[in-house]
Amino acid sequence: MADGIKVRNCATMEVFNRQVEAFPEYRRAQASIENHINSLLDQSRSFRLSEPVKIQVVVHVVYHDETQNISEEQINSQIVVLNEDFRAMNPDRSKVPEVWSGLVADSLIGFELAKVGPNGEPTNGITRTETMVESFGTDDQVKDSARDGISPWATDRYLNIWVCSLGNSILGYAQFPGGPVETDGVVIDYRAFGTMGSAQTPFNLGRTATHEVGHYLNLSHIFGEGRGSSCSDSDYVKDTPNQLGPNYQKPSFPSISCDNGPHGDMFMNYMDYVDDDSMYMFTEGQVARISATMLGPRASLIQNERTEIYE
Repeated sequence: MADGIKVRNCATMEVFNRQVEAFPEYRRAQASIENHINSLLDQSRSFRLSEPVKIQVVVHVVYHDETQNISEEQINSQIVVLNEDFRAMNPDRSKVPEVWSGLVADSLIGFELAKVGPNGEPTNGITRTETMVESFGTDDQVKDSARDGISPWATDRYLNIWVCSLGNSILGYAQFPGGPVETDGVVIDYRAFGTMGSAQTPFNLGRTATHEVGHYLNLSHIFGEGRGSSCSDSDYVKDTPNQLGPNYQKPSFPSISCDNGPHGDMFMNYMDYVDDDSMYMFTEGQVARISATMLGPRASLIQNERTEIYE
């Protein structure tokens, strides 16, 4: 990328650690959510969405110059990728190694740009805000109209995605369920959003948003909560191999760590740090966790859609 970003850098855990220090209730909420999800997943029946549902999305384009004021076509290209990836309809899923091909799972979650705004007005699901800020950090300034960003639409009804220029080689970050409502959502650098226009290789296939929306739906990095300084780190998912740390760029299979041979790390998982063209799967275990989240702390996003729990 033009600014020197060569490897994936997600700031979600950095933001989470800062927020739980500032808002102790966030840590308590996360602990409660985790206990609830674990109780669902540990029971004898599977807790899943019984039919496809759609999440309403609003994309807030916050731009300092016209290069950052991305087109509607570029935004639509990102929505296509989210739908393909979360429904396991992405063409490159065929690249998953055979040993894990049976784990590739459909979350039954789709995404569409909102057609009705927060006050009942017609909308195309896109807002545009010119800013004096040349590059945003991870302090959620972009999510605040009073600080030259734009405040979110109702976060219990919409997935808010901010697209802007991010500094410090950060591609994006997200907020896990249970955090402050005024900052809930996902932030993506404009050079890593969608599949055209300002999107730049190796992050031009829309997978940064897939990764960050995974966090938003309560998935951790596949290598654990930190950057994998220990094999004791966990992503709380049973069917993802334990791995020491993130993989970058385009690893070769197998890539072994933490005595996880012969198949090694599941680096092609959306929750690792590889390039966009090297990640192409969620597992059954991750989808179960996403489903429990959608039936719990993110249930309000489903709005009028019907969901069930089935055996």
